[in-house]
Amino acid sequence: MEFNEELNNEEAEQEVTSEETEQQETAEEKSNEEILEEKLKEQTDKYMRLYAEFDNFQKRTQREKDMRYGDAVIDAVAAILPIGDNLERALQIEASTEEGIKIKEGIEMVMKQFTETLTKLGVKPIEAEGEQFDPNLHNAVMHIEDETIDDNTVVEELMKGYIYKDNRVVRHSMVKVAN
Repeated sequence: MEFNEELNNEEAEQEVTSEETEQQETAEEKSNEEILEEKLKEQTDKYMRLYAEFDNFQKRTQREKDMRYGDAVIDAVAAILPIGDNLERALQIEASTEEGIKIKEGIEMVMKQFTETLTKLGVKPIEAEGEQFDPNLHNAVMHIEDETIDDNTVVEELMKGYIYKDNRVVRHSMVKVAN
């Protein structure tokens, strides 16, 4: 009987030990799962931050590229604007002969092509005459006193100004302003 009791005690101890081992393994598994979940959360967070950084990089690069392109367009257009000014001056001359009229028609066609090209590039003339003086768009080179006209009104455009995509001045308009 003692032998049976010892066996029973040993079996009971083994059962307790196996239960404890199972509990420890279960606790370790839970602990491992928590660790894995935490690592997954960390990696997901790193991935999301890296993705956001990359997205910001792409947007910034595109903005910089657009700015460089805009700068190039502005520089090129500023260099050819005097040609347009000369074409406009040529159109102001009155033609009296048939040959002069044909030449003027040719200049009108070239001027039309010039303005269409500027429009395709996103460059348009600044409206000046009759508008309120805006130092961001206009360069006042003359002032006149006239009581019939509101103060700071542009009364004459001496040289046409141009703007690129509604926000960047290529060349300011030279204007005469009433005070």
